[in-house]
Amino acid sequence: RTTPFPLSRVNPRRMRTGLDKIKKSVGGRQPAAGACEIGGIGIVRREDCSVRKARCGMDRPEFCGSVSCWSGLVIGGGPAGLMAAEVMAGAGLKVIVAEAKPSVGRKLLMAGKSGLNLTKAEDEATFVAAFEEAAPALSPMLAAFGPDAVQAWAAGLGQELFTGTTGRVFPKAMKASPLLRAWLRQLGAQGVEVRTLWRWTGWDGDGALFATPEGEEVLRPDVTVLAMGGASWARLGSDGAWAEGFDTAPFRPSNIGIEIGWSDKMADQFGQPLKAVALRAGGRVSRGECVISRRGLEGAGVYALSRDLREGATLEIDLMPDVPLDRLRDKLARRRRGDSLSSHLRRAIRLDPAKRALLMEFGRPLPDDLAPVLKALPVRYAGVLPLDQAISTAGGLRFAALDERLMLRDRPGTFAAGEMLDWEAPTGGYLLTACLATGRWAGDAAARYLAG
Repeated sequence: RTTPFPLSRVNPRRMRTGLDKIKKSVGGRQPAAGACEIGGIGIVRREDCSVRKARCGMDRPEFCGSVSCWSGLVIGGGPAGLMAAEVMAGAGLKVIVAEAKPSVGRKLLMAGKSGLNLTKAEDEATFVAAFEEAAPALSPMLAAFGPDAVQAWAAGLGQELFTGTTGRVFPKAMKASPLLRAWLRQLGAQGVEVRTLWRWTGWDGDGALFATPEGEEVLRPDVTVLAMGGASWARLGSDGAWAEGFDTAPFRPSNIGIEIGWSDKMADQFGQPLKAVALRAGGRVSRGECVISRRGLEGAGVYALSRDLREGATLEIDLMPDVPLDRLRDKLARRRRGDSLSSHLRRAIRLDPAKRALLMEFGRPLPDDLAPVLKALPVRYAGVLPLDQAISTAGGLRFAALDERLMLRDRPGTFAAGEMLDWEAPTGGYLLTACLATGRWAGDAAARYLAG
């Protein structure tokens, strides 16, 4: 008799950064025929019924030889799902995480490529307000596990953090892989098992159906937390395919760039940043930076306006946001004899090449009074980029379909968390914090529900 090979014994050096999956530490051995395959990473062999009953509390012999002895099931191995598993296991539940992709935390690892912005250090009211119409529903969850709690949690996993000048909080390692490795070790020590390449396909009464490499499997846990993500970056696991059969709001791109059909003259600017600008759309103003890409404009400055841009709002860019209109006119009036317009703009107002290129792209024919155009350059765009290229999505499972515990009203004992829910927020630490907070809330609610 053997017990499942635990996550805690996976050699962390075998987990590659980026999107490489965790390698199995044991290879070549296969479970005996009829084995009770209840393990996660690694190989599991048969346990006789008495051992299984003692370990998982099941006393129903029809489950022997199956994978149905788990008291808690989490579907989805992203931040929300892993946090739900952590809390449920901490409450004493025997937890299994089913992940459709070859490894867990794939979108988290992708976010880590730009530094892994964990949260934002700001007061609770300001932080919650960023979620706009979803703020009332998310407020108790963010109060229970907000920016301070996220930082304490990450520090508890051995991650040194720092706070930038804008309040954004990052690991000093500036990547996600060390945190994910530490988190998986902790989950393994708690007895959490992970099954990868298990795609949820629907319900079978009180059971959850999965397509697996070994064929169809059914799990019949006491409680379930759904954390299957939104509908962007499908290759990382969030494809929104789960939405059929649920009460959902339509998925829409959030934190997304815009598509622009550039003229050939803009090719030299592809990849160049736009700094010290202010973007305006739909009554919102964003002072974030953005990048001129082959596809259009991308980056935090544009993402902050995605709610309005996806609806076709007019976009203007203030190329000189820190210079008042009258002062800008005065500077432009002092033109040297013989200076070209490009040289004049460079000398008089220090307009860099990327901004000069944008002015020529969207400002022509140029008027004699350039100052108003520089302060409100109209940007012609074709729309936002495709949904799958969005950092996150709006839409998803409606809060009306859930109770205050995040339990589905029409399926008692089943909870939901993370980007599955109908909320959106800007980049800057809000997204990840809300995923962790809702995962923790759902996991705690599931454990309390099971406890009665």
